[in-house]
Amino acid sequence: MKKLAWILGGIIVVILIGILILPSLIDGNQFRPRIESSLATSLNRKVEIGNISLSIFSGGAVVDNISIADDPAFSRDPFLKAKSVKVGVELMPLILSKQLHVTAFTIEEPQVNLLRSAKGTWNYSTLGATNSKSADPPAKDAGNSGMDLTVQRLTIENGKLFVGSTGPNAKMREYDEVKMEAIDLSYTSQFPFTFSAKAPGNGAIKLDGKAGPLNRNDSQETPFAANLDVKDLDLASSGFADPTSGLAGVIDFTGTLNSDGQSLGAKGTVNAKKLQLVPGGSPARVPVTVEFETGYAMKPQTGALKQGDVHLGKAFAHLTGTFNAAGEVASIQMKLEGQNMPAADLEGVLPALGVTLPSGASLQSGALTANLTISGPVSRLVTTGPINLSNAKLAGFSLGSKLGGLAALTGLSKNSGSDTTIQTLSSQLRVAPEGIRADSLNLVVEGIGTITGNGTISSNHALNFKMLAKLSGISQSPLGTIAGIAGIAGLGQKQGIAANMAANGIPFLIQGTTSNPVFVPDVAGLTKGLGNNAAAPNQQNLGGILGDLLKRKKP
Repeated sequence: MKKLAWILGGIIVVILIGILILPSLIDGNQFRPRIESSLATSLNRKVEIGNISLSIFSGGAVVDNISIADDPAFSRDPFLKAKSVKVGVELMPLILSKQLHVTAFTIEEPQVNLLRSAKGTWNYSTLGATNSKSADPPAKDAGNSGMDLTVQRLTIENGKLFVGSTGPNAKMREYDEVKMEAIDLSYTSQFPFTFSAKAPGNGAIKLDGKAGPLNRNDSQETPFAANLDVKDLDLASSGFADPTSGLAGVIDFTGTLNSDGQSLGAKGTVNAKKLQLVPGGSPARVPVTVEFETGYAMKPQTGALKQGDVHLGKAFAHLTGTFNAAGEVASIQMKLEGQNMPAADLEGVLPALGVTLPSGASLQSGALTANLTISGPVSRLVTTGPINLSNAKLAGFSLGSKLGGLAALTGLSKNSGSDTTIQTLSSQLRVAPEGIRADSLNLVVEGIGTITGNGTISSNHALNFKMLAKLSGISQSPLGTIAGIAGIAGLGQKQGIAANMAANGIPFLIQGTTSNPVFVPDVAGLTKGLGNNAAAPNQQNLGGILGDLLKRKKP
C-alpha cells in the first residue's frame, strides 16, 4: 500500500508538472489566424489581435492589442480597441486535441465608439449579423477549420464609451468607468447582464436585467428587460440636449425598459433639478417630477407618451403626445394641460421659461390654468396656448406706484400698499427660443382697473409691451381732474383730452426688463386715439401730459 501511494503521488506530480510547463511549450500565436477568423465570422467585423500568451495561472490566454473594425457605413475608425483581453480557455481540449473552447472574455480598458446615423440606426446593429455586407469578409484559413468557439461570460472592465452621431458637426460624449458583465450569451435563450458607467458631469448610470436571445441579423433588435437607475445626469454635457436649444438641467431617473426587438417601452419617474427650457432662461429653483410611460416603435423611430404626470410641489399638469426620433434632431408634438395649479408652487419654475419676476416680488397665492401645445424639434421647441391666472397676490410689487399719476386719479395712492392683487389675468402665449410673446393680454387689478395690450419678452429679458389702462375710478372722477393736469401743461384742449382718456383708456408702454420694468407714456397711442381732430395737441405736448400722469400725485 505504501508503494502504491508513492506511485500515485508520483503520477500526480508528473501531471501537475506537465500542466504547468505545457503552456510554455505551446506557442499561442499559432492560434492567431483561427481566432481572428472565427471572431470576424462571429462578429461580422474584421478583427486584429497581437501577441497571444498561454498561462495556466491566468486560466487560459492573454491577448494583446485587440481591434474590432466599425461598420464602414459609419466610420473607418475601430469600433473597439483594447490593450489586453484575458481569454478563459478549456485547457484539456486545447492540450489533447488543439480545440479552442473559449469560456470567457475579460476586456480590460477598452475604448468603444457608438455612433447613430441620421436614419436612427446604430453602428452596433450589424455586429454579429449573419446576412450583413457591411464588414470586410474575414480571412479564410482552411487548414485550421473546425474550431469550436463558445463564450460563457463576457466582462468589460474600466472602459471608455464614446457616444455620438455621424453628422458633420457631431460631438462625441465620453462615458468613463464602464463596466459590463453578461453570462451565457446565447442565440437561443435569455442571459443576465449588468452595465454601469460614469456620465459626463459626474452622473452615474446603472442597468441590469436580462437580454436575448441574441438577434443574428441585427443586434439592435435583441429583446431585453431591464431596470435603469440614473443619477445626476447633466442634459447638456451628456449630449442629450443641444446647448443652443436652451435645454439644460440635471436629472435622476428610476424605472424599467422593455423591448421585444421591434418596440421599446419605458416607465418610471424623472426628477429634474435646475431645469432650463428656453435660451436666455435660468435654472428653475424647484425640482420638477414627471411620472411617465412611453411606447416607441424602433423601425419608424416614432413613439407616444402614454402617461406624463408633471408635479411641481402641489401643482399638477398632464402631458401627452407623440415624438419622432428619426433624423439628426428629434421632434415632439405634445399637449400640457393644468387646471387651477397653485401659482406659488409654479413661481420657482418661471425662470426656466425666461420669466423673472420684478426684483423683490413673489407670487403668494392664486391659481393658474393652462392649455398649451409644445411642438417642433427639441432644439427649437415652440409652446403656444392660453393661460388664465385668478385671485393672485404679487407680494413686494406695487403696480399702483409704478403707474404713478394714472393710479392716483382713482385715489389708489392713498392706500395702495406694497402688493398687487390680480383678480384675473389671461393671455395667448407663444414661448420660443427667441423669447415670449403675449397677445390678447387682459389684466384686472384690484383698485386699479383693467389693463389690456400685447407685447414681448426677449431672450435677454427685455420688455416691449404696448398697453391701455382703463382705471376703475376714472368714470366717477371729474373730467377736470385730468383736464387740470392738461392745463398745467399749458394746453387749451383740456376737455377733449380728458374725454378721450375717460372713454378709451390711457395708453402707456412697459419697457426695461422683467426684473426692473419701466412704465412710460405712449404718446403715439394717445395721438391715434384723438384721430384727426384739428384741435388735438401735438405729440410733444401730449408727452408732457402723459409724463405728468405717470409721475404726479393726485392734485
